[in-house]
Amino acid sequence: MSAAIVEPVTLDVSDTPHIPLSRLTRVELRKLADTRASRWLLIAIAAITALIIVIFFLNASRSDRTFLNFMGATGTPQGFLLPVLGILLVTSEWSQRTALVTFTLMPVRGRVLLAKVLAALIAGIAAIVLAMGIAAVATLAGGADNAWKNVGIDDIAKFGLLQVSGVLQGLAFGLLFLSSAAAIVVFFVLPTAFSIVASLWSALKQAAPWVDLGTSQQPLFAGVDLSAEQWWHLVSGTLIWVVLPFVVGVWRVLRAEVK
Repeated sequence: MSAAIVEPVTLDVSDTPHIPLSRLTRVELRKLADTRASRWLLIAIAAITALIIVIFFLNASRSDRTFLNFMGATGTPQGFLLPVLGILLVTSEWSQRTALVTFTLMPVRGRVLLAKVLAALIAGIAAIVLAMGIAAVATLAGGADNAWKNVGIDDIAKFGLLQVSGVLQGLAFGLLFLSSAAAIVVFFVLPTAFSIVASLWSALKQAAPWVDLGTSQQPLFAGVDLSAEQWWHLVSGTLIWVVLPFVVGVWRVLRAEVK
């Protein structure tokens, strides 16, 4: 008896809708709390932000308990922790080897990277809102005269620019190295090394506002109105320390072999 001939069947997936970007972003946000490191980092950001404001509240005089001072107190700890959050958003997927699953379910890597950027921005904005909320409560409890004086949209925008650029810089370093340890070490060591070299080399010290992001961001920390030259310093530093590593990191991820 002859065997039956089975005709090959072609599966047509051309009409299958793409996974919406909103769903990809929700997945990336969920990944922020998937690992113990990321979960504890989120807890640390919230806890340290609240702790810093409490410490400042207890040690500051009544006249210093203003909204801008409370917001400024949260700038340093969030400036350290948010970039690490951006780094882990990328590197945890490669260290845990879940990138293979991610890029199998969504072969268009560019859409995955875009979702990671959106998730990082949302996390950064959430941290800013948290800081503003706690600072507002502390300001009301502080009872300082003119506690809300000089608080404007530009001040909030400058604070947000600092934190958002930090989390994006962390994301860029994560894309560039694809290793949590390497990205975190380089992120924190390079600025310190630059400061040491700049203090010994006068020519580099003069060029620091143009090539060092930390130096160009100092007016934002001070909460003063930036001159045109200071804005160009900020643009130059951002291009070198955020945009350039981000572009190189994206190029690397788009071409990297997932193992």
